[in-house]
Amino acid sequence: MSFKPANQIQDLQYFGEFGGVNPSISDSSTYTFLSAKTMFDTFEGNADGCYLYSRHTSPSNLYLGQALAAMESTETASVFASGMGAITATILQLCGANDQIVSSRTIYGGTYAFFKNFAPRLHIKTTFVDITDLEIVEAAITPKTKVLFCESVSNPLLEVSDIKALAKLAEKHDLKLVVDNTFSPLSISPAVLGAHITIHSLTKFINGTSDTVGGVVCGSQKFIDDLRDVNNGASMLLGSTMDSLRAASVLKNLRTLHIRMQQHSKNALFLAEKFENDGLKTVYPGLKSHPSHQLFKRMMNTEYGFGGMLTIDVGSLEKANQLMERMQHENLGYLAVSLGFYKTLFSAPGSSTSSEIPEHEQKAMGLSDGLIRFSIGLDADIERTYEKMNHCMKTLKIL
Repeated sequence: MSFKPANQIQDLQYFGEFGGVNPSISDSSTYTFLSAKTMFDTFEGNADGCYLYSRHTSPSNLYLGQALAAMESTETASVFASGMGAITATILQLCGANDQIVSSRTIYGGTYAFFKNFAPRLHIKTTFVDITDLEIVEAAITPKTKVLFCESVSNPLLEVSDIKALAKLAEKHDLKLVVDNTFSPLSISPAVLGAHITIHSLTKFINGTSDTVGGVVCGSQKFIDDLRDVNNGASMLLGSTMDSLRAASVLKNLRTLHIRMQQHSKNALFLAEKFENDGLKTVYPGLKSHPSHQLFKRMMNTEYGFGGMLTIDVGSLEKANQLMERMQHENLGYLAVSLGFYKTLFSAPGSSTSSEIPEHEQKAMGLSDGLIRFSIGLDADIERTYEKMNHCMKTLKIL
């Protein structure tokens, strides 16, 4: 029987303090105790179910973490104030001075900047590789390597990682495989495929309304306990704590993620096929022309499709900017970074979300000036959307 991640979320039952169908929001930064001993035990981590201080955790954050762990089929999860908070805490928990990370070279610009520019200040080195070439990946591993890092579907080039094969490499060399699954929630389940730790930026598809910044780390009970340890935990000591009100908001939106991802994927596949037929250089994992199309099909939870992200290359930054401005003017979406919103969002990542990557490295990985990244929205009439986009392209002589 195939893994059904949305069922895992649906099967969780939470009631509010007074029987509400939504769990009560814990709007407190600190919690009272009936005895001093219980407070001491809680500090020592020996009082399960007791709350001390919301930087440690709160009921609202635990509810959301439980739901996300169920979705990703991990023992537990911990939520953070941002996706980068989740990534940096994970890496700093796993790595110390003189350790090494082997990472995909095509990753989110903020993650790249942390690995390339900040982590070396702590004497943590990163080797960036073509994650789709397993021989190159293995050749980069040294006795100092502690982490193998990738994105299920990379930002922004939409390369697909072979998570099962990478998990075998990690096992062979005693590494932790950390997978950022932000682009493919529900569609791909990294832990089921062998990943040790799954990370999401909750800001994107999972929340879906572009009103909240958040992150999550899904993993073993031991690893999450290590993150929260009052003496040595990166989550605890770096303090990237999610607010309880935001956690409650994300949990409500998570309940509709399966419906939204189905529509995002349906619309993205329709547009990708149309764009490719029009002669545009189009990248989308659902296209047979995508080099990892069959790999994605082998890994995917079929009912959620190939995700809501696609790219086209219009040849130059000038044309990309003209097209995006025109599409925004025609109310076809917004010229904005981020993804997972109900409206289509588009940006030129080379000069925005991937601008932290030096220009020569962008060219080496195939990130061109004319690349437009689309986060396809929930349009009810995607055929009308396509016709209007097609008209914009013809007006600007892109087609």
